[in-house]
Amino acid sequence: MERKEFITSKIFINLPVKDLQKSMDFYTKLGFSNNPQFTNEFAACMVLNETMFVMLLTYEHFKNFTKKEIANAQKTTQVLLAIEVESVEKVKELVNIANESGGEIYMDAADHGWMYQHSFADPDGHQWELGYLDMSKFPTQ
Repeated sequence: MERKEFITSKIFINLPVKDLQKSMDFYTKLGFSNNPQFTNEFAACMVLNETMFVMLLTYEHFKNFTKKEIANAQKTTQVLLAIEVESVEKVKELVNIANESGGEIYMDAADHGWMYQHSFADPDGHQWELGYLDMSKFPTQ
């Protein structure tokens, strides 16, 4: 089977939020910066790095982009947002910051030897998986 490349220069994750300022503050504490060019009273663009962005949209504004009912992330899971960070210590640091900033831990940390992961939910219940991978320790057969 021939593999086709899916090429994109940027990814925008769009999340519905109840309190825009509270969500902006939460993501700022995690180290995201704000792009004011795409921020107003209905939406905020939070920058993770030069290619990854989280668009925080009020529920009313989010409704403009879908014909479906918006899931309540406090009650249901539609997606797990997973990102790799540079170390086990960074995973622990970010999960602690999230927990102290209005988020909550929803799964225990797991150390698989070659991969360390831990999880948190933001104030609206959106679930984030943080992981550190050491491929030199990846099991071989």
